[in-house]
Amino acid sequence: MAYFDDAEHAGARAVSARDLGVLGRPHRPASVSFQDALELRAPGFERVRVMDRVGLAAALFGEDEVEQAAAAAQQALDDAARIDSTLVASRLNSLLDATRRYRTTSVEEVRGRAKDLAAVRPTTVAA
Repeated sequence: MAYFDDAEHAGARAVSARDLGVLGRPHRPASVSFQDALELRAPGFERVRVMDRVGLAAALFGEDEVEQAAAAAQQALDDAARIDSTLVASRLNSLLDATRRYRTTSVEEVRGRAKDLAAVRPTTVAA
């Protein structure tokens, strides 16, 4: 429990808000909590920071902030490419799921990069 600080709490709130949104139960936007987590994260937690960035992008897609989501996703994918982690790969699957209903050029680019990266690190873990 010693590692469970304000950043971890914000990240947990973000995942909960994301899941509630998927269930159709509105809550505080998940993107706000993911942004809080990113701002609060201490140096040295790069894997978790990448998961927060991927989560932020997926949340923005879920909130219909498509262009902002695509930009956030590109940054997240740049960071994810440097981390070898099953949990990061599982978040990539969540990102891919969040992009499904969009057919813009910027989203297709995100989807292609995420698929390529997820293929290198396949996982069945849910995030």
